[in-house]
Amino acid sequence: MSAKKIGPKRPENLKQTLADLWSYLWKSKWSLFAVLLLVVLGSAAGIVGTYFIRPLINDFIATKDVAGLAKMLGVIGLIYIIGAIANYFSGKIMITIGQQTIETMRKDLFDHIQTLPIRFFDTNKHGDLMSRFTNDFENIQQAFNNSMLMIVSSLLQLVLTFVMMIILSPILTGMLIVMVFIMFAIVRVVAGRSGKFFAEQQKVLGQVNGFVEEHIEGQKVVKVFNHETLVLKEFETLNSQLREAANQAQFNSNIMFPILGNISYINYALTASVGGYLVVFQGMDVGALASFLQYSRTFAQPLAQMSQQTNVLLAAMAGAERIFAILKEESEVDEGTVTLDQTDSKQWYWVKGEERIPVIGNIQLNEVDFSYVPDVPILKKINVWAEPGLKVAFVGATGAGKTTITNLINRFYEIDNGEITFDTIPVTDIKKDDLRKTISIVLQDTHLFTGSIADNIRYGNLDATDDEVVKAAKLANAHGFIKRLPHGYQTEITGDGEGLSQGQRQLLAIARAAVANPKVLILDEATSSIDSHTEALISKGMDQLMEGRTSFVIAHRLSTIRNADVIMVMDHGEIIERGNHESLMEKQGVYYQLYTGQLDLD
Repeated sequence: MSAKKIGPKRPENLKQTLADLWSYLWKSKWSLFAVLLLVVLGSAAGIVGTYFIRPLINDFIATKDVAGLAKMLGVIGLIYIIGAIANYFSGKIMITIGQQTIETMRKDLFDHIQTLPIRFFDTNKHGDLMSRFTNDFENIQQAFNNSMLMIVSSLLQLVLTFVMMIILSPILTGMLIVMVFIMFAIVRVVAGRSGKFFAEQQKVLGQVNGFVEEHIEGQKVVKVFNHETLVLKEFETLNSQLREAANQAQFNSNIMFPILGNISYINYALTASVGGYLVVFQGMDVGALASFLQYSRTFAQPLAQMSQQTNVLLAAMAGAERIFAILKEESEVDEGTVTLDQTDSKQWYWVKGEERIPVIGNIQLNEVDFSYVPDVPILKKINVWAEPGLKVAFVGATGAGKTTITNLINRFYEIDNGEITFDTIPVTDIKKDDLRKTISIVLQDTHLFTGSIADNIRYGNLDATDDEVVKAAKLANAHGFIKRLPHGYQTEITGDGEGLSQGQRQLLAIARAAVANPKVLILDEATSSIDSHTEALISKGMDQLMEGRTSFVIAHRLSTIRNADVIMVMDHGEIIERGNHESLMEKQGVYYQLYTGQLDLD
């Protein structure tokens, strides 16, 4: 029960990911240009300030020029102050750029997710999708706030320091190059291990998030079957894997600085010894040696900073690649041209070129074949006909294809063969948004949003008035329990309807469907989670809701569809029986066996 991963576990195409990220950063190009100038100024200030140690010693300390020494110290102090100010503002501007970029990327990701087809959500773990908005963006933000600026600054310091050291002493610089190669060898080994464990950490973190989400939502099921010990053991395994991966990642990341720091001390001692020899025997001035020693002392610092931040940057790039992988997912394709005209609330029209066709609700499925996976058919040669006032029910075992039919009517999925028409118009010709405006669905698993009771009902029609909301609630027989709530229709609900019974949540879902005033109504086992008393309470309202509408009912309780005009019995994607309750009972076939309990729907 591990979370499914989306995207690579580490950057597989770093170049492309950087290009994608740069396209967002480029929107703040003038601010980036300002940051670059400030970083150059800040880095140069540090390098120039260190070089001024040479004239400070040679021209003022050696000659005991106190006045000149004080003036030179003031100049050096001013240079460092300018550098500090430049570093302060470069960091502040970069944080602003990072926050703006993250905001834009997060908005684009959320907006794009709204355009993705249902297939995407059916095949990807919700917890793993959530990790894009949490862990991955957090990693990118950390890179924007610290790593990117530090890497650029460190690289500039490294280059400028190297240039100044060559000017001061090519011999000592050659020694330093040898030490740098040793450092790079260590960085390559440690950074490679750290990057591997950071990728593993992200992978396991997604699994932990998915596991926690899944079992918090299913906590009641866990307790019913007394699986707390099993769940705890599985979680401990995942948690231990996360701890181990995090330990390895952080250890390999943090060990870099002390290793490089110790090497720098060795390098400093060697440089001082050889430099002393050059001063005594080769005529190198003391000021040059002092400046060089200071450069050599700080030379390892930008190397250590870059190596340390590289791992953070790699984690950010891995997260960015996962985000861009979703952004590059193809949006739901809609090639429909027929639109819906709702200017008249009593009569809607399909607009097909110059033709206006009244929206009635005639639905036909002709020889429809469908498969989620190629060569694994789910529906085979399905023929269904329905019109306003007709209640069509589907029954059959789990996996027979009942819900799939309703998903095809909504065009959540596209059929393989055959045709589905709405008022004689192929549904592929109708714009998806307009098609779905005419259809309301009540699902078995009710999802409510944070907000008031009225807001949740009005979700079916955002333009509905308060009176229309109340009318819909009365139609679903939800008005009674709503009035008994502390604040009636303005009662705030959270946590997907926390504090409401399953039956009450289902009644709100039915009211939400009613307020949309649909031409076609789909009830997907809408009463399976409601007790017999509540079922009896809403049966009259349901009949009123379905009156004059084309209705499709997927039923688990066969007693709820006895009054259906047509009952279709499905098995392995085929309709094996059809008729009303009386005719099917007389036939004494599969429906008769299901109704009398000789066969189980599951």
